[in-house]
Amino acid sequence: MLSVLNIFSTGSTGTRRSSLAKLVDESTVLLMVAIGSLILILALLILFHENANATKGYRLRTLERQRSQLLLEDEVLNMQIAEQQSLDTLQNDGVVQAMQQPRNPVYLTVEQ
Repeated sequence: MLSVLNIFSTGSTGTRRSSLAKLVDESTVLLMVAIGSLILILALLILFHENANATKGYRLRTLERQRSQLLLEDEVLNMQIAEQQSLDTLQNDGVVQAMQQPRNPVYLTVEQ
């Protein structure tokens, strides 16, 4: 009877060990898959973040270039306005030269 019990006890211990080894192997595989997917997700997040930063940098550089061009254009337009408003331009204007000098101008004096 002891030999029968030994057979059953060794058989059940062997199955326990094999099922425990199988559980350890499965949990190791599951842990590796979880770590691998976490690394993959983090890598994708980093990739998207870096892409967003690069896009913002490109837009910023483009806007700075456009701002420089607009400031240069503004300066040119201000110089043209100053040139058109100068006394030389006004005195040489045909409309101003066609004006007649007033005869006997009367100036008003203000009494205080």
